[in-house]
Amino acid sequence: MGWIVSRHGALYAAEHGYNQQFEGVVAQVVADFLRRHDEAKERCWMAEKDGAIVGCVLLVRKSPRVAKLRVLLVEPSARGLGIGSALINHCIAFARHAGYRTMTLWTHKNLRAARRLYRQAGFHLVSSTPNPSFGRKLVDETWELEL
Repeated sequence: MGWIVSRHGALYAAEHGYNQQFEGVVAQVVADFLRRHDEAKERCWMAEKDGAIVGCVLLVRKSPRVAKLRVLLVEPSARGLGIGSALINHCIAFARHAGYRTMTLWTHKNLRAARRLYRQAGFHLVSSTPNPSFGRKLVDETWELEL
């Protein structure tokens, strides 16, 4: 789980100019998952390639009927291999199996590759709000998928 926090902090700083507050948010998401984990309703997937971790995603319970996709990340060296799509598809399949009716996620407008994967998986944008944060002028987005 420490890898999730560390790699998000490093990659988002290097690729998008996010400051350390972003790593703090990821650390809180991971801490909440570890503290309240319900194995019947929540999961973490880590992708490996050649013995190294190259990606991750969490699926957490937002409410009895709504699951939330969190902290999707694919290492630059593994992008374009279908890992992001596979991680998202694992989340969707598990959410259906766990009885959720809807999946939601929070992202930023500038994360074009992730947004493309979400759209390909069937998610649609439901809200968009300017929100200067993490040292940047960002636009928060909420996406949903009916299961």
